[in-house]
Amino acid sequence: MYSASFIYEVKGLDDEYHRLDQLIEEVAHTLPGFLGAEVWHSPDGKRNNAIYYWKDLDTLKAFSEHPRHMEAKRQYARWYAGFHIVISEVIRSYGDAAFGHITSDQRQE
Repeated sequence: MYSASFIYEVKGLDDEYHRLDQLIEEVAHTLPGFLGAEVWHSPDGKRNNAIYYWKDLDTLKAFSEHPRHMEAKRQYARWYAGFHIVISEVIRSYGDAAFGHITSDQRQE
């Protein structure tokens, strides 16, 4: 399993951003290796982290190269003051099972 963390600071969002964001979300959900996503915001609200989870790198690559995603990438400077992407392999995931998560409790597997 892999995660792609898209860490960004917003400059300004418009209708085109929201249109593309919705389309990109739909694309992710159509890919068979998409496992889920979650979004976090810094306490001051300036920095955001959208974390997408993928079954494999091939699916992650297909998502990153999808035409809708490429369209948004070309326009990122309109909406973001900056961004950083971290691609990680999930080697372990566990917790106390008080709530569910996209990643499974691998101690039970």
